[in-house]
Amino acid sequence: MITITDTLSIDEQYIHEDFVKASGPGGQNVNKVSTAVHLRFDVAHAGLPDDVRKRLIRLAGSRMTAEGVLILKARRFRTQERNRQDAQERLITLIRKAADRPGKRHRTRPSKAARQRRLDAKRHRSRIKQHRRFDSRKEE
Repeated sequence: MITITDTLSIDEQYIHEDFVKASGPGGQNVNKVSTAVHLRFDVAHAGLPDDVRKRLIRLAGSRMTAEGVLILKARRFRTQERNRQDAQERLITLIRKAADRPGKRHRTRPSKAARQRRLDAKRHRSRIKQHRRFDSRKEE
């Protein structure tokens, strides 16, 4: 079990890692050793709370497949183990972010001064355009 928060943890059986050859740093090993990691997390079946799952899907964006699998690609480092850790850290960070409930929005109204500034700006813009109209008639 991987602990995400005090009340939330995920089972490692829903995480699958594939190792592939990575571009970038690696020296002589770059074409021989599969150091990049494709971490797949089955969001649909992982047993996350419904609200967390929905927020995670929204946060994941294009990294989410149609089957409900989140794919994270880690290839920043030269070693397989460090890329594995990086992918898992990124997954945990993403799930933690999804676990945070967004604050409730309080409706506000523009202040009287803000409304007045808006109306003044509209009047000013209107006058500029009126002057253009008069100026163009003089040129004809």
